[in-house]
Amino acid sequence: MIKLSSEIAGVHFKNPVVMASGTFGFGREYGKLYDVSCLGGISGKGLTLNPKTGNSGIRVYETASGMLNSVGLENTGIAAFLERECAYWETLDTARIVNLGGGTLEDYVLGAEMIQEDADKRLRSGKTAVDMIELNISCPNVKEGGIAFGVKTCAAKEVVRAVRKAAKLPLAVKLSPNAEDIAEMAQMCQEEGADAVSLINTISGMKIDVRRRRSVFDNLYAGLSGPAVKPVALRMVHQVAKRVKIPVIGMGGITSALDILEFIMAGAAVVQVGTYNFMNLRAGSTLVEELEHLMEAENICSLDEIRGII
Repeated sequence: MIKLSSEIAGVHFKNPVVMASGTFGFGREYGKLYDVSCLGGISGKGLTLNPKTGNSGIRVYETASGMLNSVGLENTGIAAFLERECAYWETLDTARIVNLGGGTLEDYVLGAEMIQEDADKRLRSGKTAVDMIELNISCPNVKEGGIAFGVKTCAAKEVVRAVRKAAKLPLAVKLSPNAEDIAEMAQMCQEEGADAVSLINTISGMKIDVRRRRSVFDNLYAGLSGPAVKPVALRMVHQVAKRVKIPVIGMGGITSALDILEFIMAGAAVVQVGTYNFMNLRAGSTLVEELEHLMEAENICSLDEIRGII
């Protein structure tokens, strides 16, 4: 009997395959292709306190072994999510994770409070729609000239501490690969009460249109994801897993069961799958099935046997 399950702060993951924020919506569309309850979890589309229209111009560009995106956290806001999506999330038999972003400390806190208040209200009725908050600290700090909260540990510390105080739901902090010291950042998150860290977010990249003599993106730079970033992601997950005692959620270029086992061996508790959802519309169900077969072939009875062995 193959054991795929694990727990993070009391949240049950039936298997390690979690869909990454920004690549899976809230699961409705993919749910028309396969039963998304087969997944270990879903990290929903990134949310902010107020609706955002996102960036202008080209938003997605395919690269060698990956893609660049400049979506700009387009979303309908937290209130609309709670009203329109949570009833659907209540029906899912999988871990449901809200990805929370913000441009100011106040935005993060108010957003976390809204999510927690809704969770408490549903719980009183015997219902659950959100199991965990994933705090996206890669967002630009509008009060500090646009430098991302997640670059400097001191700025990130303030956000993690405030959100931890505002919400009692399990809290994972999504780390930026652009952090000055990602292992130090993870340790700070642990000290401030985070239940887990997830990494990596996209790597800042660029594409130039030679004929037009300009960047492809209106914002000049965009986030690189996909198989091209996997070696960097794997190294950072390993470094962080060696530094902290809280669970690590690994992601970055996963397209196969072999990739999943690499991240588990590097120390990840579970993984998130992003760009592969665009390459294979049934990526989630494919990976869960592949993983079981690979573990059988490698005589691995439980992921606990190999977690963090490197």
